[in-house]
Amino acid sequence: MERRSFITRTGLAGVLAAASAGAPALVHAQTALRWRLASSFPKSLDTIFGAAEVFAKKVGELSGGKFQISVHAAGEIMPAFGVVDAVQNATVEIAHTAPYYFFGKDETFALGCAIPFGLNSRQMTAWMFEGNGLKLMREFYKNFNIISFPGGNTGAQMGGWYRKEIKSAADIKGLKIRIGGFAGRVIERMGGVPQNIPGGDIYPALEKGTIDAAEWVGPYDDQKLGFNKVAPNYYYPGWWEGGPQLDFFVNTKAYDALTPEYKAVVEAAAAVAHIDMQAKYDARNPGALKQLVGSGTKLFRFPKDVMDLAFKESMAIYAELSGKNPNWKKVYEDFSKFRADQNLWFRFTEAGFDEFMQQQKL
Repeated sequence: MERRSFITRTGLAGVLAAASAGAPALVHAQTALRWRLASSFPKSLDTIFGAAEVFAKKVGELSGGKFQISVHAAGEIMPAFGVVDAVQNATVEIAHTAPYYFFGKDETFALGCAIPFGLNSRQMTAWMFEGNGLKLMREFYKNFNIISFPGGNTGAQMGGWYRKEIKSAADIKGLKIRIGGFAGRVIERMGGVPQNIPGGDIYPALEKGTIDAAEWVGPYDDQKLGFNKVAPNYYYPGWWEGGPQLDFFVNTKAYDALTPEYKAVVEAAAAVAHIDMQAKYDARNPGALKQLVGSGTKLFRFPKDVMDLAFKESMAIYAELSGKNPNWKKVYEDFSKFRADQNLWFRFTEAGFDEFMQQQKL
């Protein structure tokens, strides 16, 4: 069942309503089925890893227990960055990951997750479900025997933890920073030394001084990983991750073999997980940030010249890629047009409202 036909009949709200707790199973007489899901995240991160568990649980509920998916943390079946190859080669049927981890295969992967100065989470969801985002990304993922389903968003992220203060763009030069996905190329052009390290390996690298700084997600997850114990300076905003989307990557043959009802179950369960993840981050990050500051964390906004240089180098990279990567060019042209319209709209609505409210004492 194609996404648009399913969504058209029920609407996203209908998908979520059908998947809500207590709803009757959508499938009554289907064949029992078991899949394995490989996550790129450790079990300790109940928000980002937990989205895969939410998904698997909902699939079981909607299928009346006949469609079961076992969830495996990074390293259990394969390394965190091995999940795309695993799905492509049918080692597992499904993975849950951040697509930008795989920009080394093709930069276009990053557009399905987050690029520096890209879309915020609401804009990303709008591009995917009502714009051309999901259509274009699925066309691209066909090259890897994958069909994608949006599977969560963290919301805008923090800019990471630094051993020393960043007072100007000059302080980026020579800085060894763990930074996910495509943003590393921007940091490199700014003079830094990007490191692409899985979440579970960041703390020891930061503790030993193998790296000088690290970004992950935001206060709730960062506190769990203990980064504040080895790097006291916490910067914002994460200009490279305004609204990073996680995805469920499903092997195309495994998906095509599903009945229409099971395909609907997968789509509905992914929609639930997609909303559940950001709801948890938005609810839990404020308290975690207060605790971090209370224990000595120093909050800093990135200096303007850092932001300006990062923006300049990002736009230059996108222009260069459009000239040499046809996959990137096709998707980015649509992405950038959508971004321009969204920023114009949000300027008069969300930004204006948020700016006022954040100045009030409530």
